[in-house]
Amino acid sequence: MAGKPPAGDPVQDAPDVTPPQTSAAGLPAVGHTLRAAQRQMGVKRTALTLLRVNQKDGFDCPGCAWPEPGKRHTAEFCENGAKAVAEEATLRRVTPDFFAAHSLTDLATRSGYWLGQQGRITQPMYLPEGADHYEPVPWERAFDIVAEELRALDSPDEAVFYTSGRTSNEAAFLYQLFAREFGTNNLPDCSNMCHESSGSALTETLGVGKGSVLLEDLYRADLIIVAGQNPGTNHPRMLSALEKAKEEGARIITVNPLPEAGMERFKNPQTPRGLAGRGTALTDLFLQIRLGGDQALFRTLNRLVLEASDNASGAGPAAIDAEFIAEHTHGFEEYAAEARAQDWDETLRATGLDRDVIERALAMILESKRIIVCWAMGLTQHKHAVPTIKEIVNFLLLRGNIGRPGAGVCPVRGHSNVQGDRTMGIFERPAPAFLDALEKEFGFAPPREHGLDVVRSIRAMRDGHAKVFVAMGGNFVSATPDTEVTEAAMRRARLTVHVSTKLNRSHVVTGARALIFPTLGRTERDLQGGGEQFVTVEDSMGMVHASRGRLEPAGPTLLSEPAIVCRLARRVLGEDSRTPWEEFGHDYATIRDRISRVVPGFEDFEAKVSRPGGFTLPHAPRDSRRFPTATGKANFTAAPVEYPRVPEGRLLLQTIRSHDQYNTTIYGLDDRYRGIRNGRRVVLVNPEDAADLGLADGGYADLVSEWVDGSERRAPGFRIVHYPTARGCAAAYYPETNVLVPLDSTADGSNTPVSKSVVVRVEAGGASGPETGITAAG
Repeated sequence: MAGKPPAGDPVQDAPDVTPPQTSAAGLPAVGHTLRAAQRQMGVKRTALTLLRVNQKDGFDCPGCAWPEPGKRHTAEFCENGAKAVAEEATLRRVTPDFFAAHSLTDLATRSGYWLGQQGRITQPMYLPEGADHYEPVPWERAFDIVAEELRALDSPDEAVFYTSGRTSNEAAFLYQLFAREFGTNNLPDCSNMCHESSGSALTETLGVGKGSVLLEDLYRADLIIVAGQNPGTNHPRMLSALEKAKEEGARIITVNPLPEAGMERFKNPQTPRGLAGRGTALTDLFLQIRLGGDQALFRTLNRLVLEASDNASGAGPAAIDAEFIAEHTHGFEEYAAEARAQDWDETLRATGLDRDVIERALAMILESKRIIVCWAMGLTQHKHAVPTIKEIVNFLLLRGNIGRPGAGVCPVRGHSNVQGDRTMGIFERPAPAFLDALEKEFGFAPPREHGLDVVRSIRAMRDGHAKVFVAMGGNFVSATPDTEVTEAAMRRARLTVHVSTKLNRSHVVTGARALIFPTLGRTERDLQGGGEQFVTVEDSMGMVHASRGRLEPAGPTLLSEPAIVCRLARRVLGEDSRTPWEEFGHDYATIRDRISRVVPGFEDFEAKVSRPGGFTLPHAPRDSRRFPTATGKANFTAAPVEYPRVPEGRLLLQTIRSHDQYNTTIYGLDDRYRGIRNGRRVVLVNPEDAADLGLADGGYADLVSEWVDGSERRAPGFRIVHYPTARGCAAAYYPETNVLVPLDSTADGSNTPVSKSVVVRVEAGGASGPETGITAAG
């Protein structure tokens, strides 16, 4: 039998701490996976459900966007993927009786972990204005409430339509269609907070805002650089791909302020060597960089590559690919002059690295013909994130490593369809060509003015300019920066609406009125009038495939995301809308037919996705070395080198996930690989820094962020943990530390919150105990 949810909210600031581990997965991961799944689903349901995860005839894991290999293992899932599935397929239920027993005031005191552990929401719920309890509401009345509020707005731009990365292609396409037919481009999404910097940089330099490699390229690479990423916790199936790459002869450089167990050694639980042996050492060279020093590192590597080319005798492989540069790139001479001027002293200050380790990295680079660079939030959430990623593009262009098998850019996306949502038009700044295609297909004039991204949406609600907030999935309040400001902004709205499977913090920080629309999960069978339906998703490498749930829905009144959008759109837009919303909700193949006529690469969509494993979207730089940029070529860029300056007596903090967490969903209170158990309110500090600052291991402190405008933010009651992070750097979990990041502190060019470079003052002697273990930030 599945276990019951926790009755009381556990204290989260009194963890047990042991030394961090130096390997990931293995037999312990199998045990943790099965225990977590059985607690939520029971034994039989665990077996039936997990064996369908990421299978060609099964459902896409609701966790990360890492692609599936062509030949799949029977257990094609990781520990965190199994936890994500178990959380969705849980036998626990949140019924109207639950809301009758728990007031909004009560729920607002609960942690995000406690809320999520209560189970699946089974009926639409409504919070009337002035009430302190949600109450059940019929679907038709719920849609009427939304329609009333949207029609009462002075402008469509007073509405915000947010999207989470788990939304299917079909639902995302319908959602943006509804928003634009309503009259707004206010379509913020979770990409605004994660890989927006990647998309901005790659679009300008290569012409396509996505990665250029496929899974097979990893197996053909000579060198893989993993920068600002922790695959062991955030994308565990990536470790299997890296292991295979090593077996094929690749070497790996890891660039990270934190040593991560998965990148040190991987014990693949699908192999005897992984279960009972030593596993595979993945990292050949570890560059323990200071936070924010990556641009300086790659600029210096590029300088050294250019110098190697200048000094080449003609023997051996060329240091740069002069033919590729001449034929396919723009701006090389200007960039080369800037790179050659890069100062060693500045590089060492910015990176905290020794010169010899950088030169060892250079030797590995010059010995490699095919190079891939992978990255994630550790690079994208800095003020200078966009120029950092542009510098990585410069690095790859110098040696012709774009459009070559086994080489390219590999931004590793987080949520399972976050890339697909953007492909489907979930973007506040849509391309004119996309809007033209939409207008031609559906016969209405979509708005052309740019809409609001996440940060601008919060400002608009804060200032009273946006009054209705609708979220398709996600946990907006806990995912966004400046917690107190965000929560106050949400409470100013006239109506907040969340399409959700489970409770989270966003359901208890509401507008004057609030609605929860319970929806089907990926694991569940979707029966519509046209029969059993499936949806599609796009992974982090541009592969599109079908996802088919098989479990019975958690409740008889649940609607699918496409059905919710279609019924809501008809109610709001009325009979004047010529869009066949009823037809779309009846048969998802009709949605895919329209997508095939609007979105490039989806021609013959239904036929392509019916093939086992799906299909690959075109990518001009990868496929034919064509670059759809303003110059028609791949662009070198020479931005000034930037890095955070940290005053004396301060540390540079990055926000991170624990191993028992996926984005804002907290599965448990352990971070096994880092040695943290039964707690979340911890701050990881280098022992030498701790000694200089007088921070005793096991003591308590408040974290106070300091900003250039003189403002401060405080997060109280964190236990100090001495940890082998880079000197001058610290780390703590989000969403507990989101409160430290001001709304206006964003990356240049992408407007992404700078959650990885927060200057903090650590005030020892901060409060501890149960009263601070559960905070409003959850």
